[in-house]
Amino acid sequence: MTWKQVFTSSIGKKLVMGFTGIFLILFLIVHVGLNATIWANDDGEMFNKAAHFMGATVVPRVLEVGLFLGFFLHIIQGFMLTAQNKSKRPVGYAVDYGNNGSKWYSRSMGILGTLVLLFLIMHIYHFWTPSRLGGIAQIHELTTVTYNGKEYHNLFNEMKLVFTNPLIVVLYILGCLSLAYHLAHGFQSAFRTLGVHNKRYNNMLTGIGYGFSIIVPLAFAMMPVSFYFNWI
Repeated sequence: MTWKQVFTSSIGKKLVMGFTGIFLILFLIVHVGLNATIWANDDGEMFNKAAHFMGATVVPRVLEVGLFLGFFLHIIQGFMLTAQNKSKRPVGYAVDYGNNGSKWYSRSMGILGTLVLLFLIMHIYHFWTPSRLGGIAQIHELTTVTYNGKEYHNLFNEMKLVFTNPLIVVLYILGCLSLAYHLAHGFQSAFRTLGVHNKRYNNMLTGIGYGFSIIVPLAFAMMPVSFYFNWI
């Protein structure tokens, strides 16, 4: 397979979707773990230090470039696969197989992916942009805080301010719900595309996939909820 075929053929697109999907799954694990430090009950000190490490250290910054590339490839290839599938069968099947066919979220990956993309844009606007680009498009003045004589961006306080708006909290919850359904199919699909598919591992992979698609989005959704109700 040539490099051109990797990005243009059906098999190539699916392989790119599989590899980038697993890469983004690993990112979600790191991201949810870092963000979970907001519950350390230390007024955001651990979270602010962790966020500073990710933004000021060379390796995470290099990986950040790879992350944006991974998002870009995953999104573009996803839209191309959806358009390709639509063009092959512009009219749906006459027979509705109901629950005996694929799950509705498996058939709606394009829509769910678009909703996740919109959620991602909102998330970048609220947090990544002000901390990385010096305040461009930020909705609040990003403050700083000092720990042991060293100054840090106070992203914990930024989260507090953003999540005082109930509309934003609801949008984040809906975004996490879209992510959950997207992962419910995407987790298993990514591994199966790369050949991890046999009777010995199917049940385990299915269980891990459903568990991941529930636990990770639920943890993300609980963050704005916790701030809004002043639980932290």
